[in-house]
Amino acid sequence: MKAAELNKMSAEELNAKLKELKAELFNLRFQHAINQLDNPHRIVDVKRDIARVMTVLNQKNA
Repeated sequence: MKAAELNKMSAEELNAKLKELKAELFNLRFQHAINQLDNPHRIVDVKRDIARVMTVLNQKNA
């Protein structure tokens, strides 16, 4: 997900996206723990997306 896309979203949409990404990260970690994860790099990608969403949220709140 690109930062430009996130800047166009409202704060409510960003909060919903953040919740969705955190749930996905939880599921990926669970799959990784039981050795069923096909692409381990996806965990890194989701973490970066979470950081991007949180950065844009902080910018909008400031």
